Amino acid sequence: MDIAVETVTDIVMRLRAIEVKEGNTDPDSGSNPIDDGSTDVLTSGTDDATESEVRGLIAGLDDDSRAELLALLYIGRGDMEPEEWSEAVRFAREREAAGEGAVRELLGSPDAGDLLEEGLDAMGLSPELPQA
Repeated sequence: MDIAVETVTDIVMRLRAIEVKEGNTDPDSGSNPIDDGSTDVLTSGTDDATESEVRGLIAGLDDDSRAELLALLYIGRGDMEPEEWSEAVRFAREREAAGEGAVRELLGSPDAGDLLEEGLDAMGLSPELPQA
């Protein structure tokens, strides 16, 4: 595996930051963070920088690293086994070529951060990550 474990770890942490957010439940509340005790902090909105950071980070990876990131997702999700690493990477490259990119698949997968961590674990690469 050529993608740096630290890079995957960074993406995992950012994905988890997105996953804990909830949709905007009261868009016209006129809420003031000082008055309401910052209860809207975990609410995602259109100005949320975290998702755009993840998009930029993944898009900035080279083709091989993006394919390996997706392969980790497939292994973590149980679609493929660690012994099928080469096949997982090949399948990920095919998905990328078909226009179903890593950004779309990762951001569209519930618990993608946890699945990437499980993929790393399955590959014998277990970085120290705070538990979600």
